[in-house]
Amino acid sequence: MQLAMPAGGEPAARQFFVDVLGMTEVPKPPVLAARGGAWFTSGGLELHLGVEDDFRPATKGHPAILVDDIEEIVHRLATAGQTVAWDDDFPGFRRFYATDPFGNRLEFLQPSGSR
Repeated sequence: MQLAMPAGGEPAARQFFVDVLGMTEVPKPPVLAARGGAWFTSGGLELHLGVEDDFRPATKGHPAILVDDIEEIVHRLATAGQTVAWDDDFPGFRRFYATDPFGNRLEFLQPSGSR
C-alpha cells in the first residue's frame, strides 16, 4: 500500500509508524531513496510513503490495517496524543479510523471475538 507525504516528512513518519505503531522501517533501494519517503513493515503489511510535491492527504481512500490487539493500538495512539474515531458499521469487526502525521486516513480493524 502506498500513501503520500510532503517533502521532508521522513522524521515525522518514522516517529509515528515506528515509535507509535511499532512498525519496522525497511531500507529503500538507493535509487528510490534519493526520491525521499520511507517504507515500513509489520506482519504481512508493507506500507510505502512517497513524497508528493503537491501533497494532499488521502482523507477517503485508506489502508485497512488488520491488528491482533486493537485496544493496544488505541492505547499507543492515545499516548501519542492522537484521537480515534470508532466505527461500528462493519459487521464482524471492531474498527476505528485515525490519521498519520500528514492527515492520511488509516483504518485499524480486528475481527470481533478475537483476543
